[in-house]
Amino acid sequence: MDRALKNRIRKRYVAEYGHLLSKDVADEDFKAKAMQAIQSIVGRELGGASAQDKDAAVTEMLNELLGYGPIENLMNDPRITEIMINGTQNVYMEKDGSTRTTDITFDDDDHLMYLVHKLLLPTRRRVDESYPYTEISFKDGCRVNIIIPPLALDGPAVTIRKFLKDIKVAEDLVNLGTMDKRISDFLVAAIKVQASIIFSGATGAGKTTTLNVLSSYISDDERIVTIEDTAELRLKQRHVVRLESRQPNIEGRGEVTIRDLFKNCLRMRPDRIILGEIRSGEALDMLQAICSGHRGSLAVIHAHTAQDVIFRLETMVLTSGVQIGLEAIHRQIAASINLIVQQEQLVDGSRKITQVAQVSGLKDGQVVLEDIFFYEIEGVDADGKVRGKWKATGVIPNFYHLFVKTGVELPPEIFSKGR
Repeated sequence: MDRALKNRIRKRYVAEYGHLLSKDVADEDFKAKAMQAIQSIVGRELGGASAQDKDAAVTEMLNELLGYGPIENLMNDPRITEIMINGTQNVYMEKDGSTRTTDITFDDDDHLMYLVHKLLLPTRRRVDESYPYTEISFKDGCRVNIIIPPLALDGPAVTIRKFLKDIKVAEDLVNLGTMDKRISDFLVAAIKVQASIIFSGATGAGKTTTLNVLSSYISDDERIVTIEDTAELRLKQRHVVRLESRQPNIEGRGEVTIRDLFKNCLRMRPDRIILGEIRSGEALDMLQAICSGHRGSLAVIHAHTAQDVIFRLETMVLTSGVQIGLEAIHRQIAASINLIVQQEQLVDGSRKITQVAQVSGLKDGQVVLEDIFFYEIEGVDADGKVRGKWKATGVIPNFYHLFVKTGVELPPEIFSKGR
């Protein structure tokens, strides 16, 4: 369709039916009203065009105004896990674990910014010259990062990480090859006995998905408080309080940080605290909270190895503004964290838990980590697929007594070396 015509239809729709933009697109009554509106505008704009041309124009504008415009098909493809829009002419996707180019383009910056504003409309977030970046999440868990000029030099950049609706239970992660049955059984049991776990990995490794799945095994009787910058977690339990940080307003006031929310949540009598991501001084607050009785806390952190998690926690605690020495930091970590679950995206695009390590105490003032399970890569086959297997080290978790104490069955044989 001609660019000028599309712009006219889009502007007319916003001017005449803008009140419909904030409605729930899943509502059938809304869809019927929106279609009537678009048909009316197209009829006026195209005049004596053929019925076939009008129908094609209506379909294209429905995708544009009600859906996601040029990326509508990408959003609807369950095999696509990430969409990366680098300005108007470069759109990439991650499909089946590998990044690929597409032939999708936007007409101009205004066309792309229409998509941006449409994505932001149901949220409390904004992007403009005074605050040119933000992050939001959809109701289904999809996460969107947006950054616009002047910070994005080549035009608006939008990154959409899609929520995989078919990953709900630990067995789904086993079937995907993220972990094997032994690790699944162990981590589910660890969740049930309130082990404190940090899920670590690089961006896109799947750590939040793994946390989301495993958190479903928390008892329905527990009061859970989740704290996130952008709400992604979708817990199924009844007794859940979801907290989300807030950006400053246009005057630069009103910001509420993760650390502010964490301090407040301690007054809410939580049985479990789940941190969407540890980024800064809240690391100290979390460690102190676990030590003071809030066992079973779960959190995500960006790190390349389990040992790097310790280094990052050290740095974050040191930036908290509290005067504390490294030895005291290590004692806090050793006393509070039970497990570090490391997840990676391998060269073939697959996502796997590559290391499950326990914090086993202190030696010479340093935190000691011991692997319980690890993934050993044996090679890459002719099709580019990584071959390997999970192995146990023979180390039995130092909190194994909690399984016995709480009646959670977990045979010690799963930790046998060589299995």
